Amino acid sequence: MSALHIKKGATKHSAYNLRPTFSDVQEKHTLAVLVENEPGVLARVIGLFSGRGYNIESLTVAEVDHTGHLSRITIVTTGTPQVIEQIKAQLGRIVPVHEVHDLTVEGPSVERELAMLKVVSDGEKRVEALRLADIFRASVVDSTLNSFVFEITGAPDKIDAFADLMRPLGLVEIARTGVAALLRGV
Repeated sequence: MSALHIKKGATKHSAYNLRPTFSDVQEKHTLAVLVENEPGVLARVIGLFSGRGYNIESLTVAEVDHTGHLSRITIVTTGTPQVIEQIKAQLGRIVPVHEVHDLTVEGPSVERELAMLKVVSDGEKRVEALRLADIFRASVVDSTLNSFVFEITGAPDKIDAFADLMRPLGLVEIARTGVAALLRGV
């Protein structure tokens, strides 16, 4: 009788499969968290992220139900699938949290962000800034003899593209609201 020559982890169906199943792929996820609108809740949610070394790329918070005293926190974060699942589970365990939704996996969603950009320029650069603003459907909300403040709404990529084009034209300051997102459809 010959001995079995089976290597450890030879196949994924083997009883000897000792390979880790964790992924190292970083994914960006948008989480919508419905919470009680009371003091300290936001600090607890943010503390969950900072205490475990997770990064928040975007954060928006607003009261969405005045009678029920509920607020919606929209968080954009990056991590491996295991880290994202851990974040969702830990968010769900916080007492004032009512619901946790991962908009990235639950279906198609709409994401929008508002930004204001201050551009200081003169001459032809000033005219070019106005042309680009028209193309991107940005509004001029303030104007002086040497500067503009543009307001633009759209997907984060659109705002990034507009800012990249405005940098050589004299972009000096940006203020962004962070992502607001909703699932599409019913």
